[in-house]
Amino acid sequence: MAKLKEILISTDPQETRVAVTEDKRLEEFYVERASDTRMVGSIYKGRVTSVVPGIGAAFVDIGLGKNGFLYVADIVEPKPDDDVILEGDAGERSHPPPTHPHRRSRIEEVVKVHQELLVQVVKEPFGTKGARLTTHLSLPGRYMVLMCNDSRLGISKRIDDPQERARLREILTKLRFSQEAGLIIRTAGTGKGEKEFARDVRYLSKIYQRTKRSAAQAKAPACVYQEYALAHRVVRDSFTEDTHRIVVDSKAEFHHLRHFLQALMPGLKVRVDVYQAEQPLFEREGLDEQIAALFDKRVQLPSGGSIVVEPTEGMVAIDVNTAKFTGRRNLEETAFQVDKEAAVEIARQLRLRDIGGIVVIDFIDLDIPAHRKELVRTLEEALTRDRAKTNLVSFSEICVAELTRQRMRRSVETVSYQPCPYCHGRGSVKSAVTVAIEAIRQAKRTLKDAHHKTVELLVHPQVAVRLLQEDRPSLTALEGQTRSKILVLSDPSLHFEEIKVQVSG
Repeated sequence: MAKLKEILISTDPQETRVAVTEDKRLEEFYVERASDTRMVGSIYKGRVTSVVPGIGAAFVDIGLGKNGFLYVADIVEPKPDDDVILEGDAGERSHPPPTHPHRRSRIEEVVKVHQELLVQVVKEPFGTKGARLTTHLSLPGRYMVLMCNDSRLGISKRIDDPQERARLREILTKLRFSQEAGLIIRTAGTGKGEKEFARDVRYLSKIYQRTKRSAAQAKAPACVYQEYALAHRVVRDSFTEDTHRIVVDSKAEFHHLRHFLQALMPGLKVRVDVYQAEQPLFEREGLDEQIAALFDKRVQLPSGGSIVVEPTEGMVAIDVNTAKFTGRRNLEETAFQVDKEAAVEIARQLRLRDIGGIVVIDFIDLDIPAHRKELVRTLEEALTRDRAKTNLVSFSEICVAELTRQRMRRSVETVSYQPCPYCHGRGSVKSAVTVAIEAIRQAKRTLKDAHHKTVELLVHPQVAVRLLQEDRPSLTALEGQTRSKILVLSDPSLHFEEIKVQVSG
């Protein structure tokens, strides 16, 4: 029986949250702050500021304050998405393969200081590192990816059926619109016909031409293509024909999405509902509790077992425990059942928390080789749902799995939390932005049935500063809507996350 898939979008002046659910269970979650610059996927006309032979990279000014870095491998080779098998590589290219004279070139032979380049951000800045850049520019659509300066045609390697690949290859050859741009069929293109792909090509070619014009006219450093905002990205990448509906709690965002869908999928009927009830959308759908659970270290499994997620400086360690589950047969069967449940849940948690980098999973030991083989198969199958690139590097006889997961943006936890001032960085608490947003939501709930009243928000001084400065327009708007007065009071004795709401008058 098909699961009920929905995309739920909640917008506030400070942030946008998007949840993808199946049968009301959270499967994907994304958050984007209004103050965040949309970097990953955006294309910039940059200028090389320095070339460092020792690390084989150049630093490029793209106008964001901190220079991005560009490795030589991201310049000299036509390097499409790692999830792609290019048909041309199999000798099926209709024109001679390009030569690569710089395949082993040094960075100083490829770029020079003050040189202007078109680059695309592939990873956000982390810590002291600037954004990672590439000259292999790509524009994603629903079913296809357009490669701006790589003329090859390709099909996602996740589409492994030979007959389907042959069918798609035939369609691809009919859709080429430029000798300087290539096309790659995404996994979502499985089973789609020439009409759907042609629609995608028309949509992408317009963006491509617009980007080329912007690049020709811009003076470096400048952004020549801005990646879509969060809601549009998720709809583009996660919407499928089995999606029951899209729900958004903002009329303005509702109209933006309708316009976007008409451009992206003309002729396709998509149910988009605007949510207008007084109870917040995520609260009504039971998502607030599920989102809050993403920040817990311990995750309970259906059997009674559990997993513990421990981020460290260099990796994320995940431990699997039987906990309260003792099974009905023997230790091996108990461990096998818990491990299989854990494999599915771990893949889900990686997606939800947007964990990137190295992940080490300590499963419960299994003595039977067939059980270990089945566990690996279960884990690999669960990971295929992830749109981020994952690579299961090894699985040892003591049931320790090592894998890597593509990191492009900050994880959900690093967006919502900051280093804890109470434990000197050994843990974390919610950021002032997050607590301020929650305070405004509490005020909104309180004023739902208390119009013409005065509401006092008693918060930590740092949260009060945020509310009285950056978030003052939101409070003023809420006062106007409810004809009420909102007073922000600070109390140094309060815990950073504590919010007290009092009504008077």
